[in-house]
Amino acid sequence: MSTPPIASVSASPPAKRQKPSSGQRTGHRSAYRSDPMRQGLPQKKHYRQRAHANPFSDHQLVYPPCPADMDWGKHFSSSPATPEERKVEVADIGCGFGGLIISLPKVLPGVRMLGMEIRTQVTEYVDERIRALRHLEGGEAYGDVGVIRANAMKFLPNFFERSQLRKVFLCFPDPHFKARKHKARIVSPTLASEYAYVLAPAGVLYTITDVEDLHLWMAKHLDEHPLFERLTGEEIESDMCVAVMRNDTEEGKKVERNGGRKFVACWKRRVDPEWVE
Repeated sequence: MSTPPIASVSASPPAKRQKPSSGQRTGHRSAYRSDPMRQGLPQKKHYRQRAHANPFSDHQLVYPPCPADMDWGKHFSSSPATPEERKVEVADIGCGFGGLIISLPKVLPGVRMLGMEIRTQVTEYVDERIRALRHLEGGEAYGDVGVIRANAMKFLPNFFERSQLRKVFLCFPDPHFKARKHKARIVSPTLASEYAYVLAPAGVLYTITDVEDLHLWMAKHLDEHPLFERLTGEEIESDMCVAVMRNDTEEGKKVERNGGRKFVACWKRRVDPEWVE
C-alpha cells in the first residue's frame, strides 16, 4: 500500500494585535486623564461618551438647595471686585465639548459664563480644556469661563436667581425624535417658564439645531409663552453671539462639514406685566 503524501506545512502568519474583548478596558484613558505631567490642551478621544443622556435618570448629581448656597470659587479663577460681578450672566445649557463658551469671551469679555453638561466625561474634558487655556493664554484670559455637571431640566433654579442671566443658549439639543420621547426635549411650556424665571428682562434665549422638526417645536412653545418675544431676522443677524453660536460649536462645525442646514431662532425676555387685582 502506498503511503499518502505528507501535506506541506506552511509557515503561520504573524499574530495580529488583538483588540480587548467586549467590556474589557485598557486603562489608557484613565492613565491619560490622571497624568500630572500632561501638557497642552486635552485630547477629546480620551473623554468620549455616549452622545445623549436620559435627563429623567438619577445621575447622582450635586446641586445647591438655593443659588445663595452655591460656591462658584472653584469654577472660576477671576476675582471680581463686587458680589454682583461674581454672578454668572451667561449659561450654555448642554454645552457639549465647550466650543461656545470657549469662543464667547471674544465678544463678551469680562462676562462670567457657565457651561452646564450632564455627561461626566464630557464635563471633565471641558473643565480640563478651560484650565489648560488659562495656563496657555496666561492668567485671567479664561478666568470668567466655567463648567459644571448638572441637569438643567431639573435644577436650573437651584443655580440661578430670578432675573440673573443675560443670555441662555440651547445649542443643538437632543432632538428626541420618537413621540414618546418628546417630553425629554429641552423646550416645553414648563421649561420655557423656568428660562423666563432666570432671564432678566431684555435677556435673550438663543436656539440652534439642524433638525427642522425640533426647531419648529421649540419655536411653537416659545412663541406661545407670554414672557417671550421673538427677535426679527435683522436683530438676529446683528447679534455677534449668533455668529459664534453658528460657527464655533463642535456640532455647528460638523453640520457645516456635512452640508447640513442650521435653524436659528432667538427670543427676548419681556418685562413682567403688572399684576391686576
